Amino acid sequence: MTLPIAGQTDAGKAAEATVSDVVIRFAGDSGDGMQLTGTQFTNTSALIGNDLSTLPDFPAEIRAPAGTLPGVSAFQVRIADHDIHTPGDAPDVLVAMNPAALKANLRDLRDNGVIIVNTDEFTPRNLKRAGYESNPLEDDSLNAFRLYQVALTTMTRRALEESELDVRSKDRCKNFLALGMIYWLFSRPLEPTIDWLRVKFRRRPEIAEANVKVMKAGWNFCDITDAFQVRYDVEPARLEPGTYRSIHGNSALAIGLVAASRRSGLPLFLGAYPITPASDVLHELATYKHFGVTTYQAEDEIAAVCSAIGASFGGALGVSCSSGPGIALKAEGINLAVMVELPLVICDIQRGGPSTGLPTKTEQADLLQVMFGRNNESPVPVIAASSPADCFDTALEAVRLATNYMTPVVLLSDGYIANGAEPWRIPEVEDLPDLRVDFHQEAEGFMPYMRNQETLARPWAIPGTPGLEHRIGGLEKEDVTGNVNYEPENHDHMVRLRAEKVARIANEIPEIEVEGPQSGKLLVLGWGSTLGAITGAVNQARADGLTVSRAHLKHLNPFPRNLGDVLDRFERVLVPEMNLGQLALLLRARYLKDIETYSKVEGKPFTRDEILHRIQAIAQQMAGA
Repeated sequence: MTLPIAGQTDAGKAAEATVSDVVIRFAGDSGDGMQLTGTQFTNTSALIGNDLSTLPDFPAEIRAPAGTLPGVSAFQVRIADHDIHTPGDAPDVLVAMNPAALKANLRDLRDNGVIIVNTDEFTPRNLKRAGYESNPLEDDSLNAFRLYQVALTTMTRRALEESELDVRSKDRCKNFLALGMIYWLFSRPLEPTIDWLRVKFRRRPEIAEANVKVMKAGWNFCDITDAFQVRYDVEPARLEPGTYRSIHGNSALAIGLVAASRRSGLPLFLGAYPITPASDVLHELATYKHFGVTTYQAEDEIAAVCSAIGASFGGALGVSCSSGPGIALKAEGINLAVMVELPLVICDIQRGGPSTGLPTKTEQADLLQVMFGRNNESPVPVIAASSPADCFDTALEAVRLATNYMTPVVLLSDGYIANGAEPWRIPEVEDLPDLRVDFHQEAEGFMPYMRNQETLARPWAIPGTPGLEHRIGGLEKEDVTGNVNYEPENHDHMVRLRAEKVARIANEIPEIEVEGPQSGKLLVLGWGSTLGAITGAVNQARADGLTVSRAHLKHLNPFPRNLGDVLDRFERVLVPEMNLGQLALLLRARYLKDIETYSKVEGKPFTRDEILHRIQAIAQQMAGA
């Protein structure tokens, strides 16, 4: 939407306007605190009751030169009084702390959008670093926008004249002056952030009070001057009754794993090696020792996954977490878990590649890797989370499949989901699935590879249980006994048996549901984090009078048992993916259906309008056929 423009009231105060939603982007150098600023605005809006969605954008280089485009860090947040699905296509407001932040983000800003710039940083040196030939604040290049020039650094120093902090520490508070201004502009209270600052810096109260003072100065600057002619408000959203909190995808994933541990009665063990954007799962789980969680930061990815397999052999809930490059290194270990048929959850928080690629950017390009990136025939179940809050439920589902079928399970997320945030309705414990595990106890007649006739899972026998001694390892197993066996017929039988075990999962996972007409011209099918953009695009297309349906996959291996029938009911199927068509390739191979790929590999998620325009183009083609 476009923020309305209105004149001042007779009393000289800014006019007030209520808007249904707004998109704000904070941008600056890595050290300017943009992620913190955006997070505080997000948390405050969550307390008010807005629906929200966020899109943090981190620089890929750890120490890119200050003031340069590679060093720009940004945080986009959308707040609304209704149910939303994406962090917004284009910002209505851009807070730019320096020229590089302005240049890197200006092209995304909505026409007539609001720009707030820190004029203190628009020096000849910084303009040159950002690649400007002239000062955009003076050359009329920003005439299409509403520009507000504020000397944030100067005002911060002035507000802290009596503080004993050094100049550098004072200057680091300027992000809170900008935050105070945005709080005023969008009618947000200061108190939640004040309380947070005083808890966060309880051992350094002088820092807390400096930031509080500066934030209030930003608020007061807007309140007592005529800098802004309009003040906006976004009312609370009408959400389903319950207790909500703002949650990031990696946090929801960690909490989901802890919940699965408690519901299964299994101690949780995470073996992990730090890697962006998966490291936060390790960090978060390390805080849950009081729930019986053990975290192990291994020396490499191979040790990480093998430690989790060992924990599973010993009767724990073994989990390992990484991103694409780490998953490649874990492949041999995952194959070991396939052979020994132990439950294991592997979380793949996808990022741009190949190689180191785009470590702080998002992508969905690991699907074929987790499906086939191991030697020989080694199928594993694959499921995908679709939003930050959905990571909680997907973690529970991954544990359910792993323990019921005695198999490693891959859980796919991505950087967009992992670092993004949205409101999460905290469930009641009694509403969570019962994941209790019964270890095999009976020694008489025990064979380590005898099968449950329904799931084909082998028994989970814990070392040290009298009479249940058995060996595991990477060599091929003899059916039932588990002894090493090289016979061709046995190998063929075991390969097919392991594949059938995974295939049988389709018998008890939910069928895929189609939202909209159950048959017709066009189905938009997605997986993972494309859910929000697809939902928004399809909803808008319908509002524009187009007939289009959508469906979304959580289970990617095996597919839901009715998927082939659903695809056959539509003339055309469009699959938007942040890769070059990996799901589309699998669907074509499995169902011999012509699948239309819509690919994006920019390190950025789809926008609603991108998918909407593709839907409109297909509709025009079909109308003219």
